[in-house]
Amino acid sequence: MADSTSTVVTTKDGKKITVIVDRILCIGAASCVAVAPKTFVLDNEAKAIVLPTASEDTYQTILDSAKSCPVAAIILKDETGKKLYPN
Repeated sequence: MADSTSTVVTTKDGKKITVIVDRILCIGAASCVAVAPKTFVLDNEAKAIVLPTASEDTYQTILDSAKSCPVAAIILKDETGKKLYPN
């Protein structure tokens, strides 16, 4: 699989974002899964991936899950490509 995955999500509250998971940085801590189980799951390599149900979470929930990652492996961008997290 690629070193990172990129998924466009329209959140429950209507915000269109791109969620990027850096598979090199991801250590499988699963804090993102605990915070946003509709958005993230660990794959068979214990790396986070974005679920098709991510649109059922709010932007704040997805942001909180990205912030919970101990190695900052989750990057959020807005629809223009501007990085929302981490700053």
